[in-house]
Formats: sequence, structure tokens, C-alpha cells
Amino acid sequence: MEPGISVVIPAFNEAGRIAQVIKETLPFASEVIVIDDGSTDNTAEVAIKSGARVFRQRRGGYIAAIKHGFTRTRQEIIVTLDADGEGDPADIPRLVAPIRNNAADVVLGRRDFIPRPSERVISWLTGFVVLVRDTGTGFRALRRGIALVLEIPGRCICGTSVLEYRKLGARVAEVPVTLRTVAKPRRIAWQHGLQCIHVLKMLVSCRRQSCSKT
Repeated sequence: MEPGISVVIPAFNEAGRIAQVIKETLPFASEVIVIDDGSTDNTAEVAIKSGARVFRQRRGGYIAAIKHGFTRTRQEIIVTLDADGEGDPADIPRLVAPIRNNAADVVLGRRDFIPRPSERVISWLTGFVVLVRDTGTGFRALRRGIALVLEIPGRCICGTSVLEYRKLGARVAEVPVTLRTVAKPRRIAWQHGLQCIHVLKMLVSCRRQSCSKT
């Protein structure tokens, strides 16, 4: 019997989009878990009506939301998916295939185009240790045992999460995924400046431990 899939969707004020995301995700998941990260609209209510298991938390940000979501999962494979609809849930079978085939422990959904230059810089830095192109993608699959022990240091997942997977001895792979156009503002990601510092610190630590590129 193939392992089940828990899809974790962190959401903040996504009442207008979350229903469609859940509808598209349900056919590919054993369960859909939405973590309502302190929304001021009715994101949680819409998500419940759409068929998701919903858990509310005080506003804590993306990392706090996905870590909370990990603890609520009941399946062996976890997929993280953004609530804005950019990721196409139809890519979930392709994303989890390397894990089901025991070829990887973590699979990143590689976007054809990484929109922010700062994300591209972080991925380039991370590539000195882990041979991946897109470390900032929010569309990922991983084994539950790995998800539950992640610390995810830094201001976001870019770079640091991939380096942490490597530190844990996880096999990391990438598969291409579809990036859909969504009407939303793209603010300058100032936190990526500090994120680069976290990545550099982890790279130095990895060098001291003689990590090899995989």
C-alpha cells in the first residue's frame, strides 16, 4: 500500500483564494491541513467548508505555520503548498514520486523562473553544498520523520531548509513544477539580506564538517 499524503497549506488572509486551492488539492491528498496564521478575514471558515482540517494560530509567520502544520499531519509523506494558488496541485503526484520510489527523502518543486533576484542569489550560494536550483520554492514534499525534527533557522525557508536537510542526511531531489500567474503584489523581500547571513553561517559550518555536494 502506498504511503498517504498530507498537504499542509499555511494561509494568511486568503479567503478569496483558499477554496479553489483546497478543491484542486483534495483529489491528490489523503488530508488537507490549513494553518490559519492569524487571519483577519474568514480564511478559516472558508477552508473548513471546503473540506480542509483547519488549525488557527496567532500570527507567527510562514515558518511557524508550516512547523505547526507538520505536527498535525497523519500521513507518511507531507507536501507543503502555498495558499495563493501559484503552485498547481496537479503536480503533487510528480513531486512525491521520488519519495515513493525511495529515490529521495525531500523533493523540491523547481520553478521555471525564480521571481526575486535575492532568491536566486541564495540558491546559488546553497548550490556550493547541495546541487539544487530553487531553494525558495514553497512547493515541497518530504518524509514526515524529517519534517518533525526540522528547526528551519533564519527568516524564511530559502537556503537554510535545504542545508538543514543535508545536515540531517536526507537525499534531496528536484522536479519541475508549474508556476501559475496570480494577481498579487510582490514586495521587496528585505529579509533575504539577513537570510544570506544565515545561509553563509550554515555553509561555513558545513565546510567544517566536510559536507560534500550531492
